[in-house]
Amino acid sequence: MLKQLEAIETRYNELMTLMSQPEVAINPDLLRKYGQEQSDLSETVQFYQEYKQVKSELGDVKAMLSEGLDDPDERAMFKEEAEDLSAREAEMREQLRLMLLPKDPNDDKNVIVEIRAGAGGDEAGLFAADLFRMYSRYAEANRWKTGILSSNASGIGGFKEVIFQVKGKGAYSKLKYESGVHRVQRVPNTESSGRIHTSTATVAVLPEVEDVEIEVDPNDIRIDIFRSSGPGGQSVNTTDSAVRLTYLPTGLTVSVQDEKSQLQNRIKAMSILRAKLYDAEQRRIREEQGAARRSQVGTGDRSEKIRTYNFPQTRITDHRIGYTSHRLAPVLDGDLNEFIDALTSHDQAEQIKALSKG
Repeated sequence: MLKQLEAIETRYNELMTLMSQPEVAINPDLLRKYGQEQSDLSETVQFYQEYKQVKSELGDVKAMLSEGLDDPDERAMFKEEAEDLSAREAEMREQLRLMLLPKDPNDDKNVIVEIRAGAGGDEAGLFAADLFRMYSRYAEANRWKTGILSSNASGIGGFKEVIFQVKGKGAYSKLKYESGVHRVQRVPNTESSGRIHTSTATVAVLPEVEDVEIEVDPNDIRIDIFRSSGPGGQSVNTTDSAVRLTYLPTGLTVSVQDEKSQLQNRIKAMSILRAKLYDAEQRRIREEQGAARRSQVGTGDRSEKIRTYNFPQTRITDHRIGYTSHRLAPVLDGDLNEFIDALTSHDQAEQIKALSKG
């Protein structure tokens, strides 16, 4: 680990020298490239330098203790300082280990979240709406912006499907563990006998991608225009503004009808299509890599049951890591941090374990 940190510090210093060269200073693209690389390394380098300082201080204190101190009070003081510095050094070393883990290139991206009602009829649609509200509140707490890209209401306050965008730095790094099947156990309002029903909703979290990140040949896309309609066939507007995109090589389709403008619906549909194609490519790469880098938190498989929300017991359980909380109401109100932190820590621990074995 220390060799790797030394190499990072050396590269950081090299970049400082490079950016001071006249030929680089007059080249905006090169200056931007080197500047971004240096910025990416700066936090690790600064923390490593602090770590070296603590380690040096610890060495000095240990040297003083080894020489032998006649004054008992002075010896006790140095011993306490050595214990404090030793604990801090160990903590910083662990933090540096986490900093060296391979970074997910999608972590800083905005996301597109797709929630679909699963088994359970109307109750599943209401649960999908609960999840949409939960993620919207979580985004609000993080000062991220959200916007619905496409929705299909169930007519009783629920969603058959809702696709929305979350814009904010680090959105994918926090929400990426939410992909999978979410299950709810509760007594529906329409249930007169008080019987508990089990319903599901599927969540997919996709990193938003730009045109340059994934090439889509316009000739591979069929565009169909049709009239928007609301729940039960009710007309939303009187113009043909709804858009359906079909990616011909795979048959993947995306429909958007929320906007009155055909152009706006087409832009939203294209954004969703790019994200889905990128996600499919990423999953294909992960399959090829196999167990070499498959997160123990979960594969992100859409069919994987990841979490159960049990209302009678006010309990939420994440099945991937065996984590349970009885804070049902706050979590559904957007306070997801305890689950996201637990999932992140577990994933990091598994990565460290895999690296140490390698």
